[in-house]
Amino acid sequence: MDNKNNKPLHVVMFPWLAMGHMYPCFEVSKILAQNGFFVTILSTPSIINRLPKLPQTLSQFIHLIKLPLSPHIDTNHLPQNADSTSDIPSNKLYYLKQAYDSLQQSVSDVLKNSNPDWVFFDFAACWLPQIARSMNISCAYFSPCPAWSICFFDTPKQQLGDVESIRKNDEDYYGPPKWIPFPTKIGLRSYEVKKLLEDVKVNETGASPVFDLNKTNSGCDMFVIRSSRDLEPEWLDFLGEFYNKPVIPVGLLPPSMQISDFDEVDNSPDWIQIKEWLDTQKGSSVVYIAFGAEVKLSQENINELALGIELSGLPFFWVLRDVKNGSIELPNGFEHRTKDHGLVWKNWAPQPKILAHGSVGGCLTHCGSGSMIESLYFGHVLVMLPFLLDQALYSRVMQEKKVGIEIVRNEQDGSFTRNSVAKALRFAMVDEEGSAYRKNAKEMGKKYSNKDLHNQYIENFISSLYKHRHV
Repeated sequence: MDNKNNKPLHVVMFPWLAMGHMYPCFEVSKILAQNGFFVTILSTPSIINRLPKLPQTLSQFIHLIKLPLSPHIDTNHLPQNADSTSDIPSNKLYYLKQAYDSLQQSVSDVLKNSNPDWVFFDFAACWLPQIARSMNISCAYFSPCPAWSICFFDTPKQQLGDVESIRKNDEDYYGPPKWIPFPTKIGLRSYEVKKLLEDVKVNETGASPVFDLNKTNSGCDMFVIRSSRDLEPEWLDFLGEFYNKPVIPVGLLPPSMQISDFDEVDNSPDWIQIKEWLDTQKGSSVVYIAFGAEVKLSQENINELALGIELSGLPFFWVLRDVKNGSIELPNGFEHRTKDHGLVWKNWAPQPKILAHGSVGGCLTHCGSGSMIESLYFGHVLVMLPFLLDQALYSRVMQEKKVGIEIVRNEQDGSFTRNSVAKALRFAMVDEEGSAYRKNAKEMGKKYSNKDLHNQYIENFISSLYKHRHV
């Protein structure tokens, strides 16, 4: 479709209150702005404040609106000024979801006053499609996670009937959903299912946050997925056929597609110091280690990780900001014993810049979508230790594709040992048995870094916004 003859559209973004959901929306917003679209991003003050500075050329196209959580909702159970998932423990999720739902009127007012062409939302805002429909505004479910995550966690009662007949036992989550028509080994472990079922029924009040995934999926006009057909063609096809809606992969939004002021990073004292250390290491020898902002590691996790990293003997660069704020401590003497081949970095780190350095050869990761895409974009083999459920599915798929190995854990409680950490690291990075995994990761990196392919996804995405909008 020739979009040059169409007027620029206005898109409103309203993601769930997590930076892992906001960052992909922010990247898509910049891409839309680069194509002449106007974008309004709605979120809470702390999330808006955490966003990187907009490039000057795009700032006139993107409007950031802060929506404070309603004072009429009982937020006494939330820490002061907590308005995102990174500000709360997991057992406070019920209260954050309550507060998020209290933004319905504020979001409705923005839509009414701005009359956009599209509003993008994700899994938590099952009430938004109805508001958009009442104003004749097109709405898209924008998922920062692959389609397999939507298909696995949504138990489609509306389409398949009685939910109890679909998943009756814990074991029903161990493998692929019964409604998936193609072969796959995707599934959860026993300790992950236990966490899933605890999350939907346990908090201080005994109530649970209501995430009506089927209502959310059924209510949208179009799915927009941060994914590609190279990654999951059968899942994308199934999602569209099952819900009878257009499914548009926007591509993976790899580092090369992201629009920012790289000069600021290049000249920052932090990057200069990091690069100096990386320059002293051998090619493809360093393990980059990071667990993102949402994963909160326990002291026991930190101890076993650190001692496993030490036991592996491999060079490493570990981003561990929680040491600086005092919430966790490294084992006594760890930094001194590993100082000749390892560095614990206790500030923010420019992850794509580090991953692009020739000394990095693999990643120990929590399997968040953004981190997985960045790691594989550079062809790095993965050592995987997921803590959240969508991360667990990403890990299973990547292990199935033999581009990474998951650290062995206790099936009942999810604990792991320093020996299992060291064994997985050495398998992925240096052992002969892991050579095929390293090769596969490099091959996948060639696809992930195909700029022409990702540009085609963006062109198709832009065309789809014109093609499928309400008129």
